Amino acid sequence: MTVTTATDRYTIISADCHAGGSHEQYREYLDPAFRDDFDAWRGEYKNPWKDLRDTDLRIRNWDDERRDADQLSDGVVGEVVFPNTVPPFYPGFVLFAGPPKPEDYAHRRAGIHAHNRWLKDFCDRKPAQRAGIGQIFLNDIDDAIADATWIKENGLRGGILLPNVAPDVTWVSPLYDPHYDRLWAALQDMEIVVNLHGGTGSPNYGRFAATPLLLISEVPFYSLRPFVHMLLSGVFERFPRLKFVMTEAAAAGVPPMLRQLDAILASVRKGAIGELKYTADNALPRSATEYFHQNCWVGASFPGMADVEARHVIGLDRYMWGSDYPHDEGTPPFSREHLRQVFHAVGEDEMRKILAGNAAELYDFDLEALAPLAAQYGPTVEEIAQPLDRLPDNPNSALLKESGQTIV
Repeated sequence: MTVTTATDRYTIISADCHAGGSHEQYREYLDPAFRDDFDAWRGEYKNPWKDLRDTDLRIRNWDDERRDADQLSDGVVGEVVFPNTVPPFYPGFVLFAGPPKPEDYAHRRAGIHAHNRWLKDFCDRKPAQRAGIGQIFLNDIDDAIADATWIKENGLRGGILLPNVAPDVTWVSPLYDPHYDRLWAALQDMEIVVNLHGGTGSPNYGRFAATPLLLISEVPFYSLRPFVHMLLSGVFERFPRLKFVMTEAAAAGVPPMLRQLDAILASVRKGAIGELKYTADNALPRSATEYFHQNCWVGASFPGMADVEARHVIGLDRYMWGSDYPHDEGTPPFSREHLRQVFHAVGEDEMRKILAGNAAELYDFDLEALAPLAAQYGPTVEEIAQPLDRLPDNPNSALLKESGQTIV
């Protein structure tokens, strides 16, 4: 009989998972002053999302027994937890909702307070396994700092989710506005991780036949746009210790973006790009690549081969793997097969960083505390080193998208 130990297996921390409460649960965490309004709002709300309507699917967001069964059988023993369900007074799915307008701000803020309180209890039940990411809004800087402080003081060590400001949002300042400096300073001083999640920040395309195609084709651009705005406005120059993470934001898009920005900044420092003239006040002293390596990490969710190759530019200590549980486009329940498909040629030391070490350092996971679970549920080093030779029955999109290139 062969006995495996923790050193024979990988510890896996998914840097991209999602959870949230039900409306019934959120009501208990909501400020009582808003409950009558919530009851009226809830009576009119109709959820358009299948995975949040289906009883068997939606409980994955909050049921510990179901969630553990899914995650551990998939080899995942730790998770960074982004929001997923619909908090009180939201117009729709939390990541796509956009910043609240002034007339909605008080109610929407009460809604994220309910989620943050729920998330604290959710993570406290499994403190070694869960690092929760709290929510803030950018409408009011003092409120944002107060909410970030609450998140820090209540142990949500995943940090905060940065709202992505779409170009047609005029009631919230763009991320390059220097009035956010008080917020960046507070987040830096409190050592709060700032997380950006892909799929956010798209404008309202209206109702046209082309809208779905425009949305999906431009998602990568809008997902990386906050990095560009913060970089070019000097945020990373002024706040060198700010920790900024881009998750599910197309890791393969980072290298060409950095090359383009490096060239722009170099030309600006010289004073001109063609007929466009620049002064020293327009320039930044360092390259985009240098600022990226100083401030940034990438959560590479269900990466394809191009995303895997991008790790050499992103940095081997800044690259984290994510399963995107419980979303349909993610790797569960075939994360082992996915890892074999795209990472089989990567060495053990590097894989330990990608699968757990980098996330553990950034989000303060205790790897020793996770070791017993990894010894029981983690895939073996030998298993992940075996190229995938066949797709499982009914594979999901994360496997299908690269199958033609990686099945041997």
